[in-house]
Amino acid sequence: MSISAVTIFCRSLRRLSAMLDQLAAQPQILTARLHPDMLPFAAQVNAAISFALRGCCPLAGREVVNFRDGDSLHQQIARTIAYLEAIPEQAFEGAAGRLCHDRAGFADIVLPGDAFLHLYILPNFYFHFSMAYAIARSCGAPIGKGDFDGYHLYAPGFSFEKPGLAQPV
Repeated sequence: MSISAVTIFCRSLRRLSAMLDQLAAQPQILTARLHPDMLPFAAQVNAAISFALRGCCPLAGREVVNFRDGDSLHQQIARTIAYLEAIPEQAFEGAAGRLCHDRAGFADIVLPGDAFLHLYILPNFYFHFSMAYAIARSCGAPIGKGDFDGYHLYAPGFSFEKPGLAQPV
């Protein structure tokens, strides 16, 4: 049994959108960085969105699209999810063996679809999603692991680093 790439990306993009909702009162996070030579939060979100499209479009035999034309991060995520969910499942037939092309920095990437998705696209998508999460956390945003993955649940104030605080639920 396999979960489709569209399902994986759309679920994670919805998590990212929900985190953005929680950050609305802290607009300074959009320009915050973990390190001076790393992309700021908004660019990390854009990169995650881009990797979802750069992965699914070639796997479905389509040209890569983007939705950065002045839309807010929320709008870009919503448009990306709508686009990905509209791709018919049949478009992905034979995707595992389809040669997919992309540019990784200064390197040209050409991989069969299965390797393209699992060894290149997913790691890069989650790298940028994780960097956005890390930037937000480093700025004091009130988000946690459950906001990232949608599964974890902890009692308010719980910390693995501070024994004696609330215990896990």
